[in-house]
Amino acid sequence: MEQIITCINCPVGCRMTVTLTDSGEFESVSGNTCPRGASYARQECTLPLRMITAVIPVSGSRTPLSVKTNNPVPKKLIGSVMEELGRVSVSLPVRAGQVILRDVLGSGSDIVATRSLE
Repeated sequence: MEQIITCINCPVGCRMTVTLTDSGEFESVSGNTCPRGASYARQECTLPLRMITAVIPVSGSRTPLSVKTNNPVPKKLIGSVMEELGRVSVSLPVRAGQVILRDVLGSGSDIVATRSLE
């Protein structure tokens, strides 16, 4: 099976053809102009990862708190992470960088505050 993807590691934006086995395992890539493109193609076609950003309510504040993952999580977990964030209760004060939810869904990524609220 072949997939055509565009590399996002640099402004060149190489169009790459990725070949996967019938079981979905990485076989080869062509069209990349650097090793970073090959690495990106392997990761994106076998286990795509994404950073998550969101806002959550804060008890005692009219301003919602912006949060993000400190590392990318598997793309298939995005919906479940958002559900977890819907159950989180946060109170003032909050500091930028504060961990709001540790190791969300066992992903190894923490949800952290991206701003301070008093």
